[in-house]
Amino acid sequence: MQVSILCGGKSSRMQSEKGLALYKNKPFIEHIIDAVLPITSTIQLITNSSEYDYLKYDTIKDVIIDKGPMGGIYTALLHSDTDLNLILSCDIPLISTTMLLELIEKYNSSFDVSIFEETNRVHPLIGIYSKNVLPMLKNRIDANELKMMHFISNSKHQLIWIEDENRQQFQNINSLLELQEFNAKYN
Repeated sequence: MQVSILCGGKSSRMQSEKGLALYKNKPFIEHIIDAVLPITSTIQLITNSSEYDYLKYDTIKDVIIDKGPMGGIYTALLHSDTDLNLILSCDIPLISTTMLLELIEKYNSSFDVSIFEETNRVHPLIGIYSKNVLPMLKNRIDANELKMMHFISNSKHQLIWIEDENRQQFQNINSLLELQEFNAKYN
């Protein structure tokens, strides 16, 4: 299984690369890689920034720029050698190997997309995506229909329930204020 970490985005609310924000004096991206490594070392970073070049993993620029997470997933799948791909965002530093293994274990091959859900929320950027969705992604991008939830609801998808005690692992950090609150709570 190929793992792609989406490091793109304008990060305008964070005012710097989100994946390089620090949690316990270590960049978010390194926490995520630590969670992935017990599963696989086949990792690629989808980014248009050279700031991730210090890591030993392939960095791939968006094939079609400014298309948000959908463009990042499209690029990741296009550059993957495997049918199944674990797609992760760069702003989830609490994600654990255990949660990722649960996703892999519960994955049902009759679906093209498998993601986590909780009450009133799904997490499309922590999921398994089949290369089967490449044509649909391309059509959506070409039509500039970039809402991930619309894409998910129109694909053969599986939702995996998040137990209450695991919800904190799905917290994503999008702004400087959220980062300050996060570090105050978890550091």
